[in-house]
Order: sequence, then structure tokens, then C-alpha cells
Amino acid sequence: MSGLATNIFAHRGASGYAPENTMAAFQLAYWQGADGIETDVHLTKDNIPVLMHDERVNRTTDGSGFIQGYTLHQLKQLDTGSWFSPKFTGSRVVTLDEFLVWIRDKALYLNIELKNNKIDYKNLETIVYDKIAFYGLLDCTILSTFNPNSVIRLNEIGAKTGAALLTAERHKQLITYAKDLKASAIHIKYRLLSQALINRSHEEHMAVRVFTTNKPVQMLRCFSMGCDAIFTDFPEAAIQYRHQFNSRKEK
Repeated sequence: MSGLATNIFAHRGASGYAPENTMAAFQLAYWQGADGIETDVHLTKDNIPVLMHDERVNRTTDGSGFIQGYTLHQLKQLDTGSWFSPKFTGSRVVTLDEFLVWIRDKALYLNIELKNNKIDYKNLETIVYDKIAFYGLLDCTILSTFNPNSVIRLNEIGAKTGAALLTAERHKQLITYAKDLKASAIHIKYRLLSQALINRSHEEHMAVRVFTTNKPVQMLRCFSMGCDAIFTDFPEAAIQYRHQFNSRKEK
């Protein structure tokens, strides 16, 4: 398998160049030529899915407290860009609906991470899945989670997107474990990567995607091992390194 098969997902958008999980980061990832966009979803107090990585708003907004303690109207008052750079001042929390409306006419893959490993939001799987179905994006979407029970629930609702198990921990029988959960893919932290894991996963027809690969040596190693995708904060750089890798392979 060549690096050409390794898709590049912009991690929380092009988050190395713009504030994560904002429309600016998503738009930049699209302009830079990413194959897909990875983002994270939580539920507000009024059960609206919104895109943010942390359970609390403290790190990436001018507010404080848990997302689930805010209504959508209250969240929309927060600034999500000035922490990154003054030029992004005025950026607002993005709802899943807003994001899906934006992405639905673009040739992009979508990875939505369900942020339910610390707060197991009730009905998160169904709420998110129904919205993806409504916008006609099931065929180009992957749903991922660190929560094994969430993988099970996704299978119970018959999710056509597939369910990817996220892990940052070493597990001697990871492929068997993921297979028993009926996961369609594993998304692993870079330090867990090995050729044996890639080979075993592919033997079981299970994709392997690697997070978060920001260094050139990491990207090139993923390409050479035949990873199905990488998640990176710097999609523009990753695309350049993938091109260089494939050019060398063709010589």
C-alpha cells in the first residue's frame, strides 16, 4: 500500500493555522486541500450538538464552565477565536447543523468524534447520526469515540457510517477487542503505531487512522506503513510531504 492511499484529515480543521473547531479552521482546511475534516461534538444544556474539543469552554473561549451547562444561545455569546490570535476575534461556537450545511456540497470526508468518554451524553449517537442522515452525508462520514459502549450503541442503531474505536492506550489484543465491539476502524495515538498492527488490522478489513501527526517524520512513517489516514493540525504541510513521498515511490 502506498502513501497515496493515506488520507489527510484536518484535525479540528486546520488548527495549526486557525482556532480549532471554528469555521475559519474548517474553511482553511478545505482551501488547503485536505481530504477530510475531523471535529468533535458535545451537547448543550438544550441538547444541541456543538463542535468543541473540551468538556469545558475555558481553554478556547472567553467563558468558563461545562458546555452542558450552557444553552446554545448562551454559547453563541462566547468568543472562540481571540485566544488564538486577535485577527480571529469574534469567531463563534459552531453547531453541528451549521457545519453540515457548509460541508455537504464539498468533496470532503468527515470524521466526527463523539466526546462521550468523560460525559456520556444521553442519546448523543442518535442525535448526531440523524443529523448526518438528514444532510445526506452518511456515505462520507466516520463516527469515532473513546467510549466502547458508544461503539456498541452505534451498532445497535445500525449506523451506516461505521464506528471507529479511539485509543491512546496500549492493548495487547486491540484488534480482537475492536472486532468484538464490531468497530469498523481503530484510531490510534501515533506512539501505538507499528507495521504489525497495520497488517493485522487490514487482515481483518479494519482501517487504521493515526492521531495527531504534526511532524514530518511521523507523517512519512504513516505513509510508508500504509495507514489509511492521519489526523494533523497542518494539512497543507502533510499534503506536501505525501506528494514528496509518492514522487520518490514512483522513481
